[in-house]
Amino acid sequence: MAKRISILGSTGSIGVNTLNVIDQLDEDLEVVYLSAYQNSKKIIEQAKKYRPQAVAVINDSSAVDVKDGLAGESIDVLMGREGLLEISQRDDVDLLMNGLVGSSGMEPTLNAVKAGVDVALSNKESLVMAGDIINKTKEKTGARIYPVDSEHSAIWQCLTGEKLEDVRRIILTGSGGPFRTRDLKTFFDITVNEALNHPNWNMGHKITIDSATMMNKGLEVIEAHWLFNFSADQIDIIVHPQSIIHSMVEFKDSSVKAQMGVPDMKVPIQYALTYPHHAAATWDELDLVQVGQLTFEEKDLDRFPCIGLAYEALRSGGTTTAVLNVANDNAVYNFLEDRIKFTDIPRLIEETCAAHDWIEHPNLEELLKLELWATEFVRNAVEA
Repeated sequence: MAKRISILGSTGSIGVNTLNVIDQLDEDLEVVYLSAYQNSKKIIEQAKKYRPQAVAVINDSSAVDVKDGLAGESIDVLMGREGLLEISQRDDVDLLMNGLVGSSGMEPTLNAVKAGVDVALSNKESLVMAGDIINKTKEKTGARIYPVDSEHSAIWQCLTGEKLEDVRRIILTGSGGPFRTRDLKTFFDITVNEALNHPNWNMGHKITIDSATMMNKGLEVIEAHWLFNFSADQIDIIVHPQSIIHSMVEFKDSSVKAQMGVPDMKVPIQYALTYPHHAAATWDELDLVQVGQLTFEEKDLDRFPCIGLAYEALRSGGTTTAVLNVANDNAVYNFLEDRIKFTDIPRLIEETCAAHDWIEHPNLEELLKLELWATEFVRNAVEA
């Protein structure tokens, strides 16, 4: 019987790579649902190729274009945020791939878990926003989360067959992004194009900026806490410019297990789709002789203050991580629109976290209200 797959964000980097993996796998995988924000041309092409039951398109005008483009194709077209949420809560699939970007991906993850559907999770913001709620829901329904981030997939693989009580710490690796060696005095002058020029990975704009600020590592620390049940003090970050070791686990006997591979998101995507198997693949193999050397550096909190803000938010608990996430989303989008400086991103995040009304155990309604509040707070701060 075919494994039935839903892909949210199918026109983005993760979604496109997921479909590329499906194309080259021998396993029987059926694409049942797709979603996009506004790339009508791409999702029409995907829908005609994979023949899903339905697609969801967030942008209303793009949804109209998709309806016209799929007229007579027997594929339902759902419109707006409501259409995305409807698809995410359907239980007639075996796995939902969440490749959405930002805090908008949180509610679809929760919907799928409520429906008892396993989630291949690229949207780290889901757990950063609502890790407590999602984990409690998983316990009730039995749904599982398969991490798709290369770092969390690496930790997942390193922990297979191990006892958690034997672990001393987990070590997330990060490339350091494009500004690892840049003069700190020039950070005020960083342009959008410079920040989008990642040395190792080809990703969407938002996550590429997160890599430039290294907030991606901070968010990954929070996500790792909810995925693997380790405290902030048990989760470390090491800068590894080559991006060959994707993360490591250190055990109490001081032995270290690392997961290595070429820097290609299709690798963790495929593992999530085919778990617990490592299926044959067509991409480049890791050639350590060609790599030559692997180097490591300490994380620099002065250069990348977003890392420290994320650790502070995790230790604070409650709603702080959610507010941190939403503030970062909005600060990054303002930077991409040239409304603020690169150095304003951590400043806005810190101010938003400090100003919010903290709740220890927020429910979904309170998180959604906080998302609106934090978005408005950042907007007002930018316009001030």
